[in-house]
Amino acid sequence: MLKKSIIFISILSLVFVASIASANHSWGTYHWPRTSNPFLLKLGDNLASAWDAYLVTASTDWSVSSVLDTTIVLGTALRHRSSNLDCSPVSNTVQVCNKTYGKNGWLGLAQIWITGGTHITQGAVKLNDTYFNTSKYNNPNEKLHVVCQEVGHTFGLDHQSEDGSSQNTCMDYFSNTGANAGSTLSTKPNAHDYEQLETIYAHLETAFLSTDGGGKGKPATVGQNMDLNDPSAWGKAVRQDARGNNSLYERDLGNGNKIFTFVTWAE
Repeated sequence: MLKKSIIFISILSLVFVASIASANHSWGTYHWPRTSNPFLLKLGDNLASAWDAYLVTASTDWSVSSVLDTTIVLGTALRHRSSNLDCSPVSNTVQVCNKTYGKNGWLGLAQIWITGGTHITQGAVKLNDTYFNTSKYNNPNEKLHVVCQEVGHTFGLDHQSEDGSSQNTCMDYFSNTGANAGSTLSTKPNAHDYEQLETIYAHLETAFLSTDGGGKGKPATVGQNMDLNDPSAWGKAVRQDARGNNSLYERDLGNGNKIFTFVTWAE
């Protein structure tokens, strides 16, 4: 009887570990400070009308989370013909933009501004129409996949998988292009994404920490004039994906402030 009990406990342990592993895809320890859940995060819509429906769908899907609600508001990012100030960050929001950013290799970007080592103060999502206007990427499923993923990164989520297979989550590397252009796989969050958000946002701040930098300076005013659409401005590469591409960059702004850039590269 004792031997059977030990075997049963071991099986339960393996199941428990597997469950944790399947949902362990946080992006470091980065999170938005708040004193209660669910907290409300504003998504600034700076998009051309052709993109609006994808942001609405992504916002609705992510708001299924028990710890997070998103709402779409009028975008207030600075938009310029020159790229150096395009889609500038706005404190306490994620600004979402599209533009023909050029053949610079990236399809989508998620950028977050950090203060105090872990707290997200603002974010930006950028969608590169230079590629999305081509026949390969100009389909609704690929657009929704990328919008959903880049917005998810700004919450502190990482990828669930990078091998190209579909985990039926937008946080994987499945490509809704070519033979898969008609597939709706990987266009929405799945249960593991919601579980990971619950883990990331399980603790609460004991007092409200203003996302203007918590008294340590406002990251929005630091590096405001940098061309953050240019890979040379992202700082040092700190991680590669399963394909060997640099996927995460860190730029140190000093005084505990940093910018992290998560990249989805065009194939």
